[in-house]
Amino acid sequence: MIRPHSMFTFKRTALALAACAALFPAHAQSPAETTIAAGLGVFSGKGADRALFNQYRGVDKDSSVAAMLDIDYSLRQDETGDWVDFQGYDLLYDTRELDLVWKKPGDWKLTAEYGGLVRNDLNQVNTGVLNFGSTAPQVVALPPGTGANVDLQTKRTKLGVGYTKIFSPRMQLSVDLKTEKKEGTRLFGTGFNCATALDPSCLGSTATSIGWATLMLPEPIDANHSQIEARLSYALEKLRFSVGYYGSFYRNANTALNPTVSGSLYDPVGTLLPSSATLLGYLNQAVALSPDNQAHQLDLSGNYDFTDKTRGTFKLAYSKASQDDGFSSPSRTGLTSLDGQVDTKLVQFGITSRPMPKLSLLANVRYQDKDDQTPIAYYNLVSVNPDTLAYTNRNLSNRKTGGKLQASWQFNPDYRGTVGADYEAIDRGEFTATSAIAGTSALRQKTNETTVRAELRRRMSENMSGAISLSSSERDGSGWLKDNAGLGVTEVSANDPALATGVFMPTLADRQRDKVKLQADWTPNKDLSLQFSAEHGNDKYKTPSVYGLRDTRMNQFNLDWAYVISSKWGLNGYLSKGLQSFNQARSAGYVMSFDNTSTSLGLGFTGKPMSQLQVGGNLSYVNDTSKYAQGLDSTATPYSVASLTASGGLPDITFRQTALKLFGTYALDKKSAVRVDLIHQKSSYNDWTWSYNGVPYRYSDGTTVTQKADQSVSFLGVTYIYQMK
Repeated sequence: MIRPHSMFTFKRTALALAACAALFPAHAQSPAETTIAAGLGVFSGKGADRALFNQYRGVDKDSSVAAMLDIDYSLRQDETGDWVDFQGYDLLYDTRELDLVWKKPGDWKLTAEYGGLVRNDLNQVNTGVLNFGSTAPQVVALPPGTGANVDLQTKRTKLGVGYTKIFSPRMQLSVDLKTEKKEGTRLFGTGFNCATALDPSCLGSTATSIGWATLMLPEPIDANHSQIEARLSYALEKLRFSVGYYGSFYRNANTALNPTVSGSLYDPVGTLLPSSATLLGYLNQAVALSPDNQAHQLDLSGNYDFTDKTRGTFKLAYSKASQDDGFSSPSRTGLTSLDGQVDTKLVQFGITSRPMPKLSLLANVRYQDKDDQTPIAYYNLVSVNPDTLAYTNRNLSNRKTGGKLQASWQFNPDYRGTVGADYEAIDRGEFTATSAIAGTSALRQKTNETTVRAELRRRMSENMSGAISLSSSERDGSGWLKDNAGLGVTEVSANDPALATGVFMPTLADRQRDKVKLQADWTPNKDLSLQFSAEHGNDKYKTPSVYGLRDTRMNQFNLDWAYVISSKWGLNGYLSKGLQSFNQARSAGYVMSFDNTSTSLGLGFTGKPMSQLQVGGNLSYVNDTSKYAQGLDSTATPYSVASLTASGGLPDITFRQTALKLFGTYALDKKSAVRVDLIHQKSSYNDWTWSYNGVPYRYSDGTTVTQKADQSVSFLGVTYIYQMK
């Protein structure tokens, strides 16, 4: 439903209320309290005009009217001490939620929940695909825009129960079970680009056939995720600990997408051409969907008081995650399942101490060993030259060791300083000799990162305080390991000329990171309060290559304020501005900078012009812009120069939204009230990924995906609220 205000957060059903009445007779309890809210709202605009507004609201996109029903029920039993709280939200739609808490304080507690979440994709799909959204779609090429309009939507339904039993002041047991069903379709697709070196017949016998294709085939979703968590806690005089189990179970009813593609497809300039039989063979291959998997974890955690000033903490955990679902089609290795398994061991110890009134100390160490026990096998055996194109999967075990030290000193009532150091080391183990990497020139087995930080807090006056914090971290690692295409790796020097134009992962590169942050709280008087923060950070990356990510930068500024005009009126607002910048060099002489700037601001008010009437509202604005500043260096080819000159580079991506929300609540009497809500939202979004100059992205079969760039919607809702005891 709409939920434009907090009133749309009640939840209940008449059946549930009847059940509560049956469980708790009226003569044995305090009066029950029930709040019912029922309302009706109207929209302006339909479909694409309010796609963003409707994304998570569960209302039919073409409906101009929406109703709502929420109920809140509370009960206290005087004789037994039992409490019951039962709520229901959005009872008329698929987004309904039910929550039950039934407890006897100090003895036991039972919880139950049911909820739904609907997500409507912002894009409109026009396609000729038959069996759209199934596991067996049939691709039929049609001129763009002449197919059927279809919507992508996912629905989640969750159900959970929990029970807590307090056996004694020292021992407690809690068990929680949750399951979530997810159904629908989401944006997905397949494609293939014929590589002449591997399979020349894929391009066809003439230049008039299709040599590559992309197809929009939505992922059919029919999956269930269940979780169970149990924890037994026990407390002694100085020792408190708990033993826990966590289990996760994912089951997918759809194992594979099996498309049927035949006939002709469109080339990049929109000409319908025959598809080679070899290309169609690739496009008709089954595509595996998310496989079934499960995970189990046992842990022991707690703390121990060495003295009244020193406390130790600990955690030991062991988990086993496996993925042994059968392959959707026979594997060339002869295996019927990945039989994947990863065992993880975790050991963590910490200590906090205050040996002196002005000194506080903290230290901890953490060790994690992730053991990948998935069998190694050749998965990409190719009929063309199989001896040189046969690689196995790769063992992805790793060990992480980390530690933290921190000390704080209270210089005087106004000044407090903190210094600290963090360390993390990652060992990724031996490279699987029979595996190969693609798109990356070299890897690293080990990386180490050390961070030092300092903070100074000061109370400048009774109504103003501030803090400044600095941090600097440096990451480096072992030597670079060059892949030998299924024959292991060779350690190479960072000055090796062969790596000068290579591609390296930023997560493995040497990195220097520096940050500074300022914070301040100011309350000049009892009516005005302000909170301010500003942060700046730089990352600098270094690899053996002249290409890749060179540096990043971020700035963030925030200001929040509140002002009390009188006992009946108040104002509040915020301002936030952020910048993220990425600078990198690419092959063919390209130098590109990506800048994302986001600005948001808001102004709100609340008031009570008369005893029966309460009003409020806020006006908000968001502007998010992504810019791609492209340039060329002296090594650029004439073709690159001509292409950039003709196109002008990639256009900006901009999202802007203005929203006005107003409400008024009028009390008819002590038990009932009427609330009126008015919402107006205007959005503008241009993304060249899906549309450029009004021309939508077109797949090879003529399917198009569009989103209305400018959207505007208004909502007017009236709600009647009744409370009874």
